[in-house]
Formats: sequence, structure tokens, C-alpha cells
Amino acid sequence: MERTRTRAGAAVFLMLVLGHLGNALEVPLDPKVLEELAQPPTITQQSPKDYIIDPRENIVIHCEAKGKPHPSFSWTRNGTHFDIDQDPKVTMRPRSGTLVVDISGEKAETYEGVYQCTARNKHGAAVSNNIVIRQSRSPLWSKERNEPIRVQEGEALVLHCRPPAGLPPPIIFWMDVNFQRLPQSSRVFQALNGDLYFSNVLKEDSRNDYICYARFPHTQTIQQKQPITLLVLNLDAVNETVAALFNETDFFSDGSVEERKPTFLIPSGSSSSKMVLRGQILELECITEGLPTPEVSWSKLSGEFPDKRTSIVTFQKILRIVNVSDADAGEYRCTAHNRLASIHHTIRVTVKAAPYWITTPRNLVLAPREKGQLICRASGTPKPTINWAMNGIPIENSPEDSNRKVEGDSIIFEEVQTGSSAVYQCNASNEYGYLLSNAFVNVLSETPRVLTPANQVYQVIRNNHALLDCSSFGSPIPKITWFKDSQSSTLEGDPYLLHENGTLEIYVAQALNSGKYICVARNTLGIAENHVYLEVKEPTRILKQPKYKVAQRNMNVVFECKVKHDPTLIPIMIWLKDNGELPDDERFLVDSDSLTITDVTENDAGTYTCIMNTTLDHDSASAELTVVEQPDPPTDLELTDMKPRSVQLTWIPGDEHKSPIHKFVIQYTDSLHDHGHWHNLTHVPGGKTTAHLELSPYVHYSFRVLALNAVGLSDPSNPSHMYKTNPAAPDENPSGVKGFGTEHDNLMILWKPLSGLQANGPGLQYKVMWRQKDVDKNWTSVTVANVSKFMVSGTPTFTPYEVKVQAINNNGIGPDPAVVIGHSGEDLPVQAPDSVQFLVLNSTLAEVHWEPVPPKTVRGHLKGYKVYYWRERSLHKHNPHRVEQQLLSFSGNKSHGMLPGLQPYSLYLFNVRVYNGKGEGPASSNLQFETPEGVPGPPSFLRITNSNLNNLTLEWGPPNDRNGHLTGYILKYQQVNNSNELGPIEELVLPANKTSVTLPNLKYSTRYKFYFNAKTGQGAGPVITEEAVTIMDEAMPSRQADIATQGWFIGLMCAIALLILVLLIICFIKRNKGGKYPVKEKEDAHTDPEFQPMKEDDCTFGEYR
Repeated sequence: MERTRTRAGAAVFLMLVLGHLGNALEVPLDPKVLEELAQPPTITQQSPKDYIIDPRENIVIHCEAKGKPHPSFSWTRNGTHFDIDQDPKVTMRPRSGTLVVDISGEKAETYEGVYQCTARNKHGAAVSNNIVIRQSRSPLWSKERNEPIRVQEGEALVLHCRPPAGLPPPIIFWMDVNFQRLPQSSRVFQALNGDLYFSNVLKEDSRNDYICYARFPHTQTIQQKQPITLLVLNLDAVNETVAALFNETDFFSDGSVEERKPTFLIPSGSSSSKMVLRGQILELECITEGLPTPEVSWSKLSGEFPDKRTSIVTFQKILRIVNVSDADAGEYRCTAHNRLASIHHTIRVTVKAAPYWITTPRNLVLAPREKGQLICRASGTPKPTINWAMNGIPIENSPEDSNRKVEGDSIIFEEVQTGSSAVYQCNASNEYGYLLSNAFVNVLSETPRVLTPANQVYQVIRNNHALLDCSSFGSPIPKITWFKDSQSSTLEGDPYLLHENGTLEIYVAQALNSGKYICVARNTLGIAENHVYLEVKEPTRILKQPKYKVAQRNMNVVFECKVKHDPTLIPIMIWLKDNGELPDDERFLVDSDSLTITDVTENDAGTYTCIMNTTLDHDSASAELTVVEQPDPPTDLELTDMKPRSVQLTWIPGDEHKSPIHKFVIQYTDSLHDHGHWHNLTHVPGGKTTAHLELSPYVHYSFRVLALNAVGLSDPSNPSHMYKTNPAAPDENPSGVKGFGTEHDNLMILWKPLSGLQANGPGLQYKVMWRQKDVDKNWTSVTVANVSKFMVSGTPTFTPYEVKVQAINNNGIGPDPAVVIGHSGEDLPVQAPDSVQFLVLNSTLAEVHWEPVPPKTVRGHLKGYKVYYWRERSLHKHNPHRVEQQLLSFSGNKSHGMLPGLQPYSLYLFNVRVYNGKGEGPASSNLQFETPEGVPGPPSFLRITNSNLNNLTLEWGPPNDRNGHLTGYILKYQQVNNSNELGPIEELVLPANKTSVTLPNLKYSTRYKFYFNAKTGQGAGPVITEEAVTIMDEAMPSRQADIATQGWFIGLMCAIALLILVLLIICFIKRNKGGKYPVKEKEDAHTDPEFQPMKEDDCTFGEYR
């Protein structure tokens, strides 16, 4: 079955779907249906009510209509029949009511008048509006001679335009002889009537080319008034003129212009009124004169101005409100003021309204004996009068119809009859205009027909609305019912909704809603049905959206866009950049689920959107790409506020390249002391573009600035101009001053020299000063240059000295230097510690005590004490004699220390020495102590020397480190099975003098694990382990040999081998012949069911069951 596929929600054919207004129906626009249906005339096009024509062109008066049969046309002119055939200049277009008047050789004004078109067929007559034809006019300006206008400076003035009356009225503007618009202001401006107003004239207003132009829009012609000459006289000129006339020396005593209070020119007085029609433009004008020039403002006394419809133009002189509504009525106040006074004018605005539609009558299509109603409602101010006509004839003059009743703005039809079709006209009018509307009543008898195409397929996405159309036509209006698949019940209630136009809606479509749907249309004259199909598809979803990316230039960027869609729909992936197409660049690589941009540039920054389209839906996701790089270097470095020790540096930042600048780094170079080397001076936050720089004297500065963002530092800016500071005395002294001796009789004074930047001037020297602390009162000094140390010889050993170093240059001395305590050289200590004692804490730890030496005997900085100790020998006769000297240092002025890690059961010797920076002093007398017993070390070895069927012999050696008297050994053992599980532990205690043991009654062919350690009076030492296996039972191999030598066993093995050989030969033959043969088939048919043969494919053997 052929199906036409369409998307859900698309327009259903080119028709109006069925709708209800009371019991009326609408005729569809389907051409096939229209060809068969009778229809009264309907006006489809007509010329405007007020039709201004161009006298240079033919007159075309439009009137188009439709109907079945096609209507004929006639015209009236000025209320009487217009016989077109009697005027050869007038023709009517074929199948149209449009008139064309050839005005060649005629005056267009001959055809001025009021025209009305009537379109008629056998079902009724429709009429057009009254079309008023008027010729556009652009009359010439009457010739006149304009005398020069002389006016005193400061006076008010009006230059009248007075253009000829045209149709439509002309547009006025003032220009000079060079066709340049004259400048206007709050002092000089054009009024709504076209006149040019001066609130007060100035001397510079004098000119001879004030020209008023009138442009007539319909004919596009421009006419001009004769130029006007304006002469502005000041009071001095007036005095001279009057004096010459009257022989007076000074007619006006004061030559200054007199100021005036504001006065209204338009409108005059304190109040006025204005009427405006609803929907038109309200323009209120307020023109004043005065000196100084008055300022104008507007207010509404009865409310606020409508925001979006109000404008105040022409230098506040005109208040304009467009699309006037009833709410714009009220009192408006214009206020004019200068420094002398303030005046007001109130304008009372009333709003009237030509008729406007509330409800226009709609065409009715009724079946015989149905009811209907035409409603014609209009409003206006004053309230319009409603008049009805039928087929162009007033309703009261039309034939009587008992089924029709007129009630004001409505006509009610009861049980209409065949043949009562007609066109009704509603006319709503008041003193400001009228409205005319045609509406027909068409009485039809038609069997139902379904207009929706048959077998149409609707596709929707799951969880969306599904709309299945059943557009129908019939008279009476058909009733629509729906069925699904082969179900006999109608589709009503959740999840279905049946609309009045026959459309079936499924609120939330699911997969189970897919299938065939039957639409049935019924009325009293017949029945029609149509089949449509619904397919519910899975939605398209982006599972992995592209993510925001920040990339540096020349990097690669990948945006991922993974999508899931219905497999029956064809997906199309589209990538956009900033809602436009991707650049035509091979660097943009589009894959099935990603977009890769290689070698990113700044131009690639933007918003990237992936769109997955199917024929039914789409999904999209966007992500932004920000391309960053290091900033451009700052530019335009400038030095300002230059002072001896500071300067202000300003600059203009470079482009940040989408990464905000965190800070600016200011560097300097000193071409006097360190030319070509740049140093960091300071830095400022990224939001600043100035820096106050503290400077040093005697430096030739050049500055540069670098910008830092998240990517990195910019290139340096170009250097600033050089700024030289004058030399000065040093601001600081050398740092790092130290005093110490290299020998026992000297003092080395050391300091960190000043840099060229710190020197502050030429001739840098250092004044080195020293004196013995608490002994000398006077300082000994020496001045040196180009060095950073000085040696003082002949000093007593390790004596404290006060030391200081001061900077000096040609411009003066530095500040008073700080005093540093130093010492002359050290010598070796001369005394050993006294009262040395020890305390043995356990077998591996002892504590040593001593009396600290007197400070004077240290002869240097006390560094601490050293304890030398060594193991003289073991207290056990079997252990060897060893001497291993060890050292422990104890920093500071300590008087005791711990000796850890001692060997138990040993004899130790030790001594103590003091040491300083020069070295160690003499040792104290050697003392000795013994450590007590400890646990022994591990036995030296454990091995299995004899393995039998049920016993094992173990041998061992005593520990190398006995650490006391051995009291015996501990042996533990347990079985270990094949899964490494351990059995119960057996334990033996062995005497110290034994070195072997035999374990009887063990299980044959069994693995055992042994744990062995020694012990002293202090406890057991560490364990060593070993594993061994008892040998296998000798009877078992002999029994296996007996079976292998039995004759019956040998025969069985031979038979099995022969059977295997025969089966292999059969398999080989079958593979070569390639198929079954009759004997084989017979054998297969009689196969013993208890025996399963081997498989043919793999030649494996069957098995017996």
C-alpha cells in the first residue's frame, strides 16, 4: 500500500480545517472541493476608500471577487449606475471588476467622484466600499515680491511660508540658495504649519536667502517661495539712523538689548483644546518668544505619557503621541521659562473614534433546516449606527423571510431553506467614518468527504504530542470518530483528545501508540473514512556534550559530541561556529562524534555548537573555545613627576589575548654600572598602568615593562627614555659584616660590598673599625677600597671584638654603621673533662656522665663533647677478641650522653673530649664497663644429615654471638601437606652441649618444617627454619612393577593399540572417498543403540554407556 510520509504538526493540505461557529461550517479551500460547491460572491481586492490618483497616469480602480459561479461586476458613480460601455476611455479587465481609465487626451479631474463595485452571481451580491477618487494637486506658488524685513536685534520674528494648498498637503522645509538646510535650534525652528519662528533674532541671522520649499509627495515635485531678506539692526545702528533723521545725538540712552519674559505665540492665551481621532497621531505645539530664549517642557496633568508612543521633538516645541488611544485624552501642560519668568499653557485633548470592529460578520455555510447567526459589532466615538443590507439592498427593502430576524447588530436564521443563500452587508458609521463588511449565508447539502490524504504516515518523537488530522467537509457538518487497528471501540479519553476540527491528539506519544488509525466522518447524508498511520520514534539525545576549552595558540582542541538516535532515522551531524558555518579550513576536522581543530589561532575563538538533526527532531549542545596566549608587550612608556629619588612610569597595556593580565613587572638597566643587564625593580597589579618608582642616586636608569597572565610573560616593552639621578652620600653600609679569626692570633673582618646601584656616587670606600670588647674605648680604623675583607693581626686568642664597617664616597659618608661582635682566632682546648662516670642501663645501652670543662680552657666556640668507645672483648671464652672504636658527638654544653647499640656480655672502654671550632682537646682517662647477658644470636646453621623412612637427623652449630652462657636449644616441627597446610607443632628442648638430634617415628614420604633457636638466661634468640621429606615406602614401587609384568595386562594394552590403528585407517579411507556408501548407510541404520559411533567430522571415538 502506497503511503505518503509527512511530519507531525505540518500543515494539512492547503485548506481551512473544520471549525464550528454555532452550527456553521466553513468551506475548505481545496480547489477540487471548491469546483463542486456553489458559493456566493466574496470581494477579495478593492482600492482604498480615499484614492488619490496621479493625473499623469491612467486611473486603475481595483475590484476583484470570487464565487461559484464566477461573479459578474457592475459599478455606480456618485450613487448612480456607471455605464462603462458608454465611455470608450473606460474598460473592465476580463473576469474582473477592475476599471482602467485611459486619461490620454482627457483631464483626470473629469473622473473624480465616488465609485462602488458590485460582484453578483445567482447566489447573491457583494459590494465594495465607497471609493472616493480625487486627483493629486501641486499648484504653483503665487508670484510675489518680498520686501526686505528689518527687525531690531532681540525682537521675535515669524517668516511665513504659506505654501499653495495641495492634495495631499506638501512637506515644508527651509533652505538657502545652495540647497543647504538652514540651521535650527531652540531659538530658531520650523512650526507645524511650515512657518519659521525666531524666539529672538541675533545679528548673525541677517541674510538674503531664507527660502521656503514645498515638496508634493504624490507627484514628487518641489516648489520654492521667493527668497526672503532679513536685516537685523542693533541699537547702535538705530541710534545713528534716528540721530540723522532728528538731529539728535543720542535717541536711545542705552545701547544694550532689553530682556523679555516668555510669551506664547502658538497657541495663544493660557488654554486651548484639540480633538484627535483614535489611532491617529496627536501633535501638540508650543511656540514661545522671549529673551533669553525660553526653555519649553511638557507634562500631563491627568496622568503619565505612554512610554513607547511618546516623543518630544523640534527642540522640545512639539509633543507627539502616535497610535492615539482613549487613555490619551486629558489635559497637557506646556511650560516655558527663562530667567525672568515662567508661563504655562494648558491644552485639553479629546479623543474621538471613527468606527472600528469588535466582531466582523463571518461567512456562514449551513445545511437545510440548520440555525445560524451573523454578528456585526463595532465601536467608536460617538457610538456607530449599524445598518444591514442583503445583496446590496437595505434589509428593510429586501424580500420578507420568516426564517430571518434582524436584532440590532445581529441577524438570526432559523431553519434555513435551500435557495436562501445571499450576501449580507453590515455598515457601521458615525460622523468620522464608516466600516463595510460582506458576509454570505450559503445553504448547502453535501455528503461527507475526508480531505486528509489517504494512507498518510505521521512520525513523532516519543513523549511528544501526536496530531492525526481528519479534515472533512459535509453539510450538515460531519461527526468524526476514530478507531485504532482492528479495535471496534472508539478512541476517547486519556490518552486521546478529539478536537472539534476532527484532529485526534495523543498527549504523550509512546511506542505502543504506533499503528493504523481509522477516521470516520458521518452526517445524515452519508459516511466516509480514511486510514492514517502513526510511527513513534526514539528521541535524539546528545549523551556527551562538548566542554568549555581554553587553549593556547598552536595547540590542538577536540570537542566531543556523542549522540544517541532512533536507528530508523537518518542522522546528520552539523557543527557551527558562532551560529554560522565552520570556516573553510583544513585545520577543522569533523568526525562522526567529534570536531578537531589543529594549530589553533586567535580567530578560532568562539562558540562551537554540535547539532544532530533527523527528519523529526534535533538536539544541540554548545561549548566555548577561548584561545589564550601571553600578552602583547606594553607600549608608550612615559616618565612623569621626575624627582631626584623617584619617578612616575606610565604605559599602555598590550592585548591580553583572552587571559587577564595578573601583574606588570617593571625592570631597569643601569647603563653606568651594569649596562645591558636588566633587573626586576618592582611589580604592580594587572589593573594598574602606572607605577611610582623609588630610585637610587648616581644611576643611569632605563625602564621596561612586561605583562604577566596565566600563559606567561609578554615580551619586554621598548625601553623608556634614560633618566639619570645625581650622586649622593651612601644611604646604606655594607651588609653581612662578620669578625672571626683564621689563626689563634688574628681577626678577619668580612663584609658584603655595596653594588654600583648602592654606592650612590663615585669614589666608593669602606671605613673598617674595631676595638676589643669591654677593654678598648677608642676605635681603631682603616679606610680601604675595592676589597671586602680586612685582616687584624696580633690579637689575643679567642677574644671578643666590636666591629663595624661604614661606606664612604666622594659625596660624603654613609649612616652610622651597626656594631657586630666577632672573635679573634681559636686554639685547641687545653683541659679534658673531669668526673667521668658511667651507668649500664641494659645489655645494649649505657649512659656516660662528665663534668663540663671551664669556658676559658675551651679557647674557642664550644661545639660540644665527643665520647670515644670500643668493645674490648666478649666475656665469653668462645667469642674472639675485637677492638672496634666508635664515636658519638654531643653538641653544646652537655654533661651526659647515651651509648646505644652495645654488644651484650662484653667489656667496653671509653673516654670523653671537649671540642671547639679548631679541634678536640685532650682525652679523659679511659674507663671500662661490662654489659650484662642478652638473648643469643641465631644458631650458625641447621641441616638435615640423614633421611630415612620414618626418622630424620638434624645437626646445628652454636650462635656466633652467644651474648651470654647458653642454657639450651628449642626445636619445633610440624607436618606440611601438598596444599601447604600446616599440622600441629611438636616441641623439643635440647641441652646446650648437643649439636645433633634424631627424630624417630615420623610418617614416611611426608614433608616436615623445623624451627630452631638458642637460649640464654635472658631468653630465646631468633629462629632459623629448615624443611625435609622422609623417603617413600619401598613396597610401593615393587607392587607397581608386578602389575606391569603380568601377561593379561600386556595383552590388554596390545588389543587397545590394534583397535586404535584400525579406526585410524577407516577414518583415512572415508576422507579420501568423500561420502557415505550403501553398506555404510545400512550399517548406520542397524547401529546398536547402546553404542555411540565416532563423529565423522573429527574422527573422535565414541564411548560405551
